[in-house]
Amino acid sequence: MPKGKAKKRYTGEFKQQVVEAMQTEKLSYSEAARQFHVSDHKSVAQWERIYLEEGPEGLYVERRGRASAASGTQKERNPKLNKKVEEDLIAENQRLRAEVDYLKKLNALVLEEERRDKRRK
Repeated sequence: MPKGKAKKRYTGEFKQQVVEAMQTEKLSYSEAARQFHVSDHKSVAQWERIYLEEGPEGLYVERRGRASAASGTQKERNPKLNKKVEEDLIAENQRLRAEVDYLKKLNALVLEEERRDKRRK
């Protein structure tokens, strides 16, 4: 970028319009950048990623510079899981941990049995 030329800033509404046009018209990043006069197709790719991960609201968030510690973390931006889903995930996690423990013990017993058989021969 030439010295003294400011980087163009795009509104959240414009970004949303570009991403939605990409999806409906099946445009590539380069085609969308050309059609909407965006200087870099990588910006369009980033907008699409944000749109898919966080929804249209994510495009309206100002993301310039390093995030300060006081501004919050990624966890705060994600919506809370409903109680039933959270309980199901916790139960599944416990079941999987128990399964891993069982398999470790089974593996240890099999190895011990193989060692005994080798000693007997």
